Amino acid sequence: MASPKEKSTSPAPASPSSQHGALNVPSVDVEVESLEVEDDGDSAYGNDLESYTTSLKSTVLNYRFENGRRYHGYKDEATYFWPNDDEENDRLDLYHHVQTLSLDGALHLAPIGDEPQRILDVGTGTGIWAIDMGDKYPSAEILGNDISPIQPTLVPPNVKFEVDDLEEEWVYSTKFDYIHVRYLACSIRDWPKLMRQCFKFVKPGGWVEFQDFDTWFYTRGGLYTKDSKLSQWTDKLREGLRKFGNEPDPGPQIEGWVREAGFANVEARTFPFPVGTWPKDKKLKEIGAFNLVQLLDNLEGLTTRIYHNAFGWNPDEVKVLCADLRQELKNPRMLLQHNYYVVWGQKPLNAVD
Repeated sequence: MASPKEKSTSPAPASPSSQHGALNVPSVDVEVESLEVEDDGDSAYGNDLESYTTSLKSTVLNYRFENGRRYHGYKDEATYFWPNDDEENDRLDLYHHVQTLSLDGALHLAPIGDEPQRILDVGTGTGIWAIDMGDKYPSAEILGNDISPIQPTLVPPNVKFEVDDLEEEWVYSTKFDYIHVRYLACSIRDWPKLMRQCFKFVKPGGWVEFQDFDTWFYTRGGLYTKDSKLSQWTDKLREGLRKFGNEPDPGPQIEGWVREAGFANVEARTFPFPVGTWPKDKKLKEIGAFNLVQLLDNLEGLTTRIYHNAFGWNPDEVKVLCADLRQELKNPRMLLQHNYYVVWGQKPLNAVD
């Protein structure tokens, strides 16, 4: 298994509250490439599946359509604010590429061995990670769950998907060797409960791994400030999400939650995710380019529903805001980045659920 380069990692900050208002990146160093830019800043750059989901298909495929975008139709619409249409799915697949690129091609960092038998991918999204794992580990039975049935039907024979609300009580009859949870920032109300469910349904000696973000942007000495449109946008996203009980900033809190749930041998890494091609390092420059593209392509998808539901904004107001955000994102002198947190831990062999 490939491992991340040492210079790309550092201990995670203790809590997001300690970062509020801070515009210098905590602990994760990225060297800036020399830029020649005009001062005006205008330059751009299993069985569980069959036992539970059959009766739900007609309900979950009854999608909701709002402001030209498609959203899930399963239960409480306030639990997940992002679209599930092709445009958003393309963004999620691009993010999968960025995340694996950050980990030097690795799909996970937990030491799960060469022949894991049963793997759960919580909040699988488009299913791309589960499919890649199915190809890598033919010994494993891999199950992915999600609130939207957007996964492909042509998948490896050892990969299956189910529709489920992962915040409800899990009903699996067989425990897992490895549980993988990725990219659920802004989507979960009760993270400690999620940790407890992972602990209950992983085998003694098995592993869990969480990979996620917070919503803060930082700068390495660039033009980004707390008064910028981007800073105001993320402040408002956090405010809106918390109105509905969703946690927008799980990344730096995950290590503490994993330990509190009872996992042992816990390890944590923090990776820089630049926005744009400003880093000098070749890999970080590539990550930054893809990260910029995925933001520019779907700002409306990330903004419209939460701004409408929480603050009453109409689509035209959102479009004007997103145009302003794109101008700031395209400015390489902002030197933007955010952080990516990876935490893994092992269930003790003598653990009691």
